Amino acid sequence: MTDSPQHDGLPNGTASLGEQVAGIIERLPPDTLSLGELLDVFSDEGLLLLTILLTLVFLIPVSIPGVSTVFGAAILLVGVSRLINRPLWVPQRIKHKALPADRLRPGLKAGLVWVRRMEKISRPHRLRFFVDGPGQGVINNLAFILAALLLMAPFGFVPFSNTLPALALLLYAIGFIQRDGGAILLGHLANIGTIIYFSVLIGGGGVAARELFQRLTG
Repeated sequence: MTDSPQHDGLPNGTASLGEQVAGIIERLPPDTLSLGELLDVFSDEGLLLLTILLTLVFLIPVSIPGVSTVFGAAILLVGVSRLINRPLWVPQRIKHKALPADRLRPGLKAGLVWVRRMEKISRPHRLRFFVDGPGQGVINNLAFILAALLLMAPFGFVPFSNTLPALALLLYAIGFIQRDGGAILLGHLANIGTIIYFSVLIGGGGVAARELFQRLTG
């Protein structure tokens, strides 16, 4: 399975990714924002651009209640829709949950620096094997879904726990749009780094819990 064309298109394609995302951020409503309102802007043709926007808030040290669940679930569903080549479906409860646009806007603007950095190093049609190789569409979309699941893992209070999978998702989205196998390869490496990091966190937590239990019972 190859990447679905309707998911790779970009609205206003003459502008750069950074310019398009910056323009959307500027047009956000002043008070509250729902995922449904964002979906109305992007439609199925801009789901990868939507993914880029949704990852930005996780690339900086900011915590906004409810965002990880809503944005993470939306990105996960984008990955599933790409994998099965079907239009995006989002549950109404997630689609219409109100989020504070006034708190989101600064985080999104700050995260734009990552998009501009990625644009500078991305090269269209580089390492095409990682884009068009046998079965790469399925592999890449499954890796995208894995990154979304890692983003939703309950480690939000731990430094970089959201940043690493968000960076992987940003790289995947840019790689899919630009047909850049190099960006996709970096996304895979970011995924592996996230898994290693989480494994260390879980392992360290287990050791600490065991030592605490021994002290309490010793």
